[in-house]
Amino acid sequence: MTQSPYRTIRLTPKADARKIRHGAPWVFDNELVLDRRTKAIAKGEVVLLEDAERAPMGLVGFNAESRISGRMLDRNVTATIDAAWFAAKLTKALDMRQRLYSEPFYRLVHAEADGLPGVVIDRFGDTVVLQPNAAWAEAKLDALCEALLSLDGITTIMKNAAGRARGLEGLDDVSAVLAGTAPTAPVPVMMNGATYMADLTGGQKTGIFFDQRDNQAFAAKLSQGADVLDVFSHVGGFGLAALAGGAASAVAVDGSAAALELAQAGAAASGMAERFETRVSDAFDALAALAQEGRRFDVVICDPPAFAPSKKALDAGLRAYERIARLASVLVKEGGYLGLCSCSHAADLSKFRAASSRGIGRAGRTSQLIHTGFAGPDHPLMPQLAESGYLKALFYRL
Repeated sequence: MTQSPYRTIRLTPKADARKIRHGAPWVFDNELVLDRRTKAIAKGEVVLLEDAERAPMGLVGFNAESRISGRMLDRNVTATIDAAWFAAKLTKALDMRQRLYSEPFYRLVHAEADGLPGVVIDRFGDTVVLQPNAAWAEAKLDALCEALLSLDGITTIMKNAAGRARGLEGLDDVSAVLAGTAPTAPVPVMMNGATYMADLTGGQKTGIFFDQRDNQAFAAKLSQGADVLDVFSHVGGFGLAALAGGAASAVAVDGSAAALELAQAGAAASGMAERFETRVSDAFDALAALAQEGRRFDVVICDPPAFAPSKKALDAGLRAYERIARLASVLVKEGGYLGLCSCSHAADLSKFRAASSRGIGRAGRTSQLIHTGFAGPDHPLMPQLAESGYLKALFYRL
């Protein structure tokens, strides 16, 4: 047998090798023999994973400093993780997006589900915003960028190093322009008939949230002729989609004045500014204030940040989702619609639905659950990784 060019790491006898063979993409630190030799392997190095009997299982990106010490890259143990390897992954990912979307605005790579663990890439025309949230991707950044630039139409690569994930990997938080020239103004993004303004240099995450596109389209169908309230609006999320779908008016609430300025710019670019109102406020405070003012809406959508980003935060997060549902329900007219969203992977669909329905009941409202939505197909779900299916959207008629 030919000697592998890769250094090896090995599962402990107690580790569930079958789970990994059946597609689980992560190998945790307590599943590995972490001795002095393995701990000396450079952070992000590609290594050969063996089971406890020394049978090869695949190539993984290794990081002894991370709870997720191994991330499966390729089941072919003779593969070479180079620019050509990245290009094959990217071309496969791009092919699906180009079939689904007529404009080049989408998530190009959704981490494990697209075969690039820990890597998130959002596309904005000729510019991509890259989040290499795993040590192996940081170590292979040059090859990844070479492959990205080989794709037709991509000229600029911006690295976004913000976020909790990189910290867990022991990586820095220094963002940079890796190729091309960063845009000097917000980038207009066309979705659901509206124009959104994405700040690729100073905005949240990669500048815009593509994952809600399909849920925003569903909400827009409910919003024809309606007065709409969009809470946790960011750059106009549900509100602009509703206006494009024929809503009479939309009020957008967010704690970020900068995000709402972009939302207003999007409304103006869409020719809908006269029907669009913004409020800079804490969402909970805004919901209570609107109730005191006697305001009522035909459609209310709440799309908060992750209230339960980890299992430790689950109970507090579920209480927050219940509170949002209770406060928002009061503002919905009889026969109107309430949309409640969660991007917390720790709160699964059944727990989130229970908390939301409990909050509606506590507000004294009766409801019909008419639709359950998830992230769009540019955010594919990896069946063996529940975390990749993080987004849930519940639509009720009250």
